[in-house]
Amino acid sequence: MRIVKQYDERKNEILDIAERLFHTKGYKKCTVNDILNAVSIAKGTFYYYFKSKEEVMDAIVLRYTDIVISRVEEILLKDDIEPEEKLMRIFLAMKINDQLDSDILDEMHNPENALLHQKTLNQVVTALAPMLAKIIEEGIEKKVWNCRYPLQYMQIFLAASLTLTDEGIFELDIDSQKKVMAAIISMLHMMLDFTNGTTLEIFEQHMAAIVY
Repeated sequence: MRIVKQYDERKNEILDIAERLFHTKGYKKCTVNDILNAVSIAKGTFYYYFKSKEEVMDAIVLRYTDIVISRVEEILLKDDIEPEEKLMRIFLAMKINDQLDSDILDEMHNPENALLHQKTLNQVVTALAPMLAKIIEEGIEKKVWNCRYPLQYMQIFLAASLTLTDEGIFELDIDSQKKVMAAIISMLHMMLDFTNGTTLEIFEQHMAAIVY
């Protein structure tokens, strides 16, 4: 058990320092040797944990994905809030771009790292869609909305919204961004098929405040 703990501690230490270096030096300028010197480890030790600098960056991004998943899991456990509120809180919890360093985001958007970007999107959709589907099913039971395909609709919604709002994939001006966001909200409305007009109006106001 102690060996596992030491392994995780050393790995996280490398990731923490590498993330700081990517921020201060820039991802492209930062080398594996820079990381080695900062952590004070041998090259063999580094390659025991990571195959390359690219894999380090991959792990840093995935750590933020884990943060989102953890936040969503906490929201799912709350029994004192309604499905609509849970859904809106989850959408807020998914906004992590402001926490990721711009150099890391830029590198993710580099054509050479298209596979990494795709893997990250796949992981987010695969992990979060079933969680969102649970909330949709809860709303169906409480007759807040109707939804024929909770899991599949959430997969479609996440894949579409995460891709269309990704500035590294689509370079949209402000007006186009607003229209895309409005369309995403409209799509979600149709997927959920709200049974109560008042609830729908409140939900739409909250969603607009989140995405704009």
